[in-house]
Amino acid sequence: MLIKPEKSCLIVIDMQERLVPAMQAPARTIKNAGILIQAAKRLDVPILLTEQYPKGLGTTVLEVAKHTNDVPMLEKVHFSCMKDEKFASRFRKLNRKQAVIAGMEAHICVLQTAASLMEEGYQIFVVTDATSSRTAESEKACLDRLGAAGAGIVTTEMVVFEWLGKAGTPQFRDLLGLMK
Repeated sequence: MLIKPEKSCLIVIDMQERLVPAMQAPARTIKNAGILIQAAKRLDVPILLTEQYPKGLGTTVLEVAKHTNDVPMLEKVHFSCMKDEKFASRFRKLNRKQAVIAGMEAHICVLQTAASLMEEGYQIFVVTDATSSRTAESEKACLDRLGAAGAGIVTTEMVVFEWLGKAGTPQFRDLLGLMK
């Protein structure tokens, strides 16, 4: 199944100051999260951003936050975003059947959020190059488990080009520059 801009939303989970330095490939993860956020904005795909206990883990890193000035940040303490009533309410009000998920840590908050959404019947796409854990083993286990459960395991370019659907549009020209 394809990821459609009119059916999907982007969820960016916990890309915070004290988490990022401990992750595998943090520069790649942050760069690709920024690309996804910019593409979602350009294509009118709703965005939900979270911070896990920001008092302890800090706020969203500047490289991601600079793209999110008009997107509300949702604080949480549950590992699954859907266990947080404020997030769950906001997500459900979007009335989207697909969720594209990026964030940290893959095997904790990303996995539990994706699993919760899948249990409720949503189509989930986890963006591998915009998602990370402290260890490669934990990240791989997350992706293997979610893939086996039916989640789409995708890359940033897959998401952007599926959202676009065709070349030659003003959006295509704008977003092509992000991919280089």
